Amino acid sequence: MINVTKTFLPDQEEYLQYVRGIWERGYLTNNGPLLQQLEGQLKEYLNVDHLYFCGNGTIVLQIAIKALELKGEIITTPFSYCATSNAILWENCTPVFVDIDASTFNIDAELIEASITPATSAILATHVYGNPCDVEAIEAIAKKHNLKVIYDAAHAFGVTYKGKSLLSYGDLSTCSFHATKVFHTIEGGALISNHPELDRKLHLLRAFGHQGDEHYEFAGINGKNSEFHAAMGLVNLPQVPAIIQARRDVFDAYDGLLNWDILFKPTLSADIEYNYAYYPVVFPSEAVMFRVMEALKVEEIIPRRYFYPSLNTLSFMPRQIACPVSEDIAARVLSLPLYVGLPYEDIERIARIINGHLSP
Repeated sequence: MINVTKTFLPDQEEYLQYVRGIWERGYLTNNGPLLQQLEGQLKEYLNVDHLYFCGNGTIVLQIAIKALELKGEIITTPFSYCATSNAILWENCTPVFVDIDASTFNIDAELIEASITPATSAILATHVYGNPCDVEAIEAIAKKHNLKVIYDAAHAFGVTYKGKSLLSYGDLSTCSFHATKVFHTIEGGALISNHPELDRKLHLLRAFGHQGDEHYEFAGINGKNSEFHAAMGLVNLPQVPAIIQARRDVFDAYDGLLNWDILFKPTLSADIEYNYAYYPVVFPSEAVMFRVMEALKVEEIIPRRYFYPSLNTLSFMPRQIACPVSEDIAARVLSLPLYVGLPYEDIERIARIINGHLSP
């Protein structure tokens, strides 16, 4: 079976060397030495000053909303994984969906201002598939209306925009280190802050809001991560350049094999170094997409409808807001298998099946 992704696993012995050290120290969690070491190496790799390694990519969104003390409405994208909007709901805020740009699949910055009301406190935008949002336009809107900006950068590890990490934009950026990501710690996530004054607050928020056994400042949450997860990150981090290159090789192979007279994919922003996190293709209709899915399934090839459905259509959303571009793209998009070690002959077979089922 060829799944949409396959977790990168490093050298087992190298990981076990870290595990043996954990056994010797008996220190498993609560801001342990490997976690601190990983945070330091991530800061250096990304060239950022304030980074907090946490339990997963959803809890960091919740902590970001809490840290910025957001209330009321948060403008966000309907084309993302449900963690983006779920985090807003869990923090008792209201997601206000703004439709996406038909070229990049990111939130359409030109539509944001029309959705701002006196209740709006922030913009939470996703760098979809690791492709940068229009960060300059969003920053200008936020400054004009005194709004905070959070970027859900779950897909954007290793991406640079205009020479610096894409994670360094916004008031806070969040990242996912889930096992399916370009860089992973099995489960994990990170908060990246541009505000030194938030340093202590973020540190406490991920650890129940208290320092030591007696000093409690506020109600935090359990956003911590373990030494075992940090160990996986320490082994994987040096492999990231090779991982990205291997993923690029798969990406380039698809580019050369698929029928672009009928298919299309998102346009990558200019001035970036990309991480090749996903390979989405959009079909001419949902019917064609289903036909291709079934043909691939017969060959035990499993793509993913990533992202479907458009989040604005979920029944539990407090407001039903039409987002026709997102709804249209969500109905027709598939992410194709993309991972380190995917053989060229399998890429060729996938492309051949897709191209052979595009005709009406």
